[in-house]
Amino acid sequence: MRKYKSKVIIIIGPPGSGKGTQATLLADRLGLFYFETSRIIEPKIMGARPYDYVIIEGRKYYLKEEKKKWESGELWSPPFVTYWVQEKIKELAEKEEGIVFAGSPRTLYEAERIMPLLNKLYGKKNIKIILFTLSAKTSIFRNSHRRICELLRHPILYNEETKNLTKCPLDGSKLIRRKKLDDPETIKIRIKEYKERTLPIIDYFKKKGYKVKKISAAPPPAVIFRKILNYLSKP
Repeated sequence: MRKYKSKVIIIIGPPGSGKGTQATLLADRLGLFYFETSRIIEPKIMGARPYDYVIIEGRKYYLKEEKKKWESGELWSPPFVTYWVQEKIKELAEKEEGIVFAGSPRTLYEAERIMPLLNKLYGKKNIKIILFTLSAKTSIFRNSHRRICELLRHPILYNEETKNLTKCPLDGSKLIRRKKLDDPETIKIRIKEYKERTLPIIDYFKKKGYKVKKISAAPPPAVIFRKILNYLSKP
């Protein structure tokens, strides 16, 4: 396959760091596909029956088991995630669409298999990686107050102006909380999973010659967005 010149932006960060918000803004501004792994995989597992499974690398992965992991705050099985992510990447590359990833890849296993595919299809020079930093305290607060819209899953920032909203200002659908996933105790597990299983991929990126831009996720989204655009404008 030929390499496409479209951009690939990868945003890595702890839960509640605003990955989804920034990915949405970047997708709109730059005409990229917002690749939210959970949005791609959740529909496949939410209505799964006990005996539904997929076979990956000779092993069965039961969808019900993956759903339980997701609801408890654990990461999905890396081969399970990688399979669906690779399939979607190939589909987007064929359409010559650029991509902005929010929180993917999430494990070293995924990175070691997804990055070579992205290099092949898009070219290493077109891949930009951004690392958000955020304290655990802020992460827990943001996640426990977070809501998304029921239709298109827009993340809604929690503040004095939005805390009483019941419908998404972008598409009018009902605002919902992700039950179990955004409970404080579950968030603590997600933060632990992030530190132990996701952060190590930053070293992998650096060893492979990728530049990783570190940005604090504490400021307002508009400030962070300007910093990202400024970084992306540089060669």
